[in-house]
Amino acid sequence: MADQSMERQNRERQYGKNRYTEEDGREYGRPEERPVSGQRKKLVRYFDYSLLTVILFLCCFGLVMVYSCSSYTAQIKSGDSLFYLKKQGVALLIGIVVMFGISKIDYHQYGRVAVLGYILAVILMVLVNFTPLGIEYNGKKRWFGFGETSLFQAAEPVKVALILSMSSLVNRFSKQIDLWRLQILLVVIQAPLIFLVTDNNLSSGIILLGIVFLMIFVASRKKLRFFIAVALVASFAVLVTVFSDQILELKILKEYQMERILVWKDPTAYALDGGHQVLQGLYAIGSGGLFGKGLGESMQKLGFVPEAQNDMVFSIICEELGLFGAVCVILLFLFMIWRFVVIANNAPDLFGAMLVVGIMSHIALQVILNVAVVTNTIPNTGITLPFISYGGTSVVFLMMEMGAALSVSASIKYER
Repeated sequence: MADQSMERQNRERQYGKNRYTEEDGREYGRPEERPVSGQRKKLVRYFDYSLLTVILFLCCFGLVMVYSCSSYTAQIKSGDSLFYLKKQGVALLIGIVVMFGISKIDYHQYGRVAVLGYILAVILMVLVNFTPLGIEYNGKKRWFGFGETSLFQAAEPVKVALILSMSSLVNRFSKQIDLWRLQILLVVIQAPLIFLVTDNNLSSGIILLGIVFLMIFVASRKKLRFFIAVALVASFAVLVTVFSDQILELKILKEYQMERILVWKDPTAYALDGGHQVLQGLYAIGSGGLFGKGLGESMQKLGFVPEAQNDMVFSIICEELGLFGAVCVILLFLFMIWRFVVIANNAPDLFGAMLVVGIMSHIALQVILNVAVVTNTIPNTGITLPFISYGGTSVVFLMMEMGAALSVSASIKYER
């Protein structure tokens, strides 16, 4: 007993009376002797496995739906029903490797290349819009490549560059972020990139502008001006809808843009032209019922819905899995957004929080707009459903964003 008392006194002199920690107990092999009061808690690193799980689940579900939607078309065009599935699978594997690689890098390193990323994004869009490196597809130059070989869709890396640059700018000017002059300046800084994308890709331009708006909205403490801005935009949209014929005569918008508005107002009047895809998508949604026809049993994907594996994949989900399946998919995206909110709220610094907010804004906007287009709530804008629609470029760069979000989550520490 005397030896144990002497040993305890020596430890208290070495570590302090109230500083005997879990590590000390392990060192002496007697954790039962650790004092309860005044014990120093251990900091533990956090990693959002819930977010990782939902990401991987959506990607796997996306592969299933890509095969279901594209097998008929792939068999007709290439003689291989797995053609689109193989390409999407390769892109997904690359994306997963990239995601885990980026998640292991300290996210502060991304802030150091934000300016370079913005400059490269502007150069990329200039090359796509004004040089032969921009490859035209369906009348729009959206792809970067050489000759007839397209490498990637230019708008996807631009979204990543914009999120990085906005996160860096908000972090740098955090003390003045409530000033409306600074908020306008941030929009002006991103304007060249947004205009270059909007020139050939209106839907991506809308998403970029929405990301900028939401990031400034979250960072600012003065919210009223943002609600006023939303009201003005909504009023403008109503005016465009009401006076669409007059606007078409004035040629304010491009002809294909006005055509989409007219199709949206009355798709049955353009059933053999621009309204064909919208109507067939609505037929698919209506025929699905509550629980759907069964996975792989869609009729509309058999040549009725053009490019069903791309923008209209949600309509096939509704037809095969019904309202129940569609709601489950939406709930999965809501769960993902909730995990982004948790990570952003607990991020160690403003840059990490804004990085996650930008990623969350991108996902949320793209999901909302895709579902709205498929249900003909808004005019057709050609927006894919994240992780589910076919598109290798989209998957790879989305996984890059997921890796950045996981990197921020890995930097969170909590006491245990």
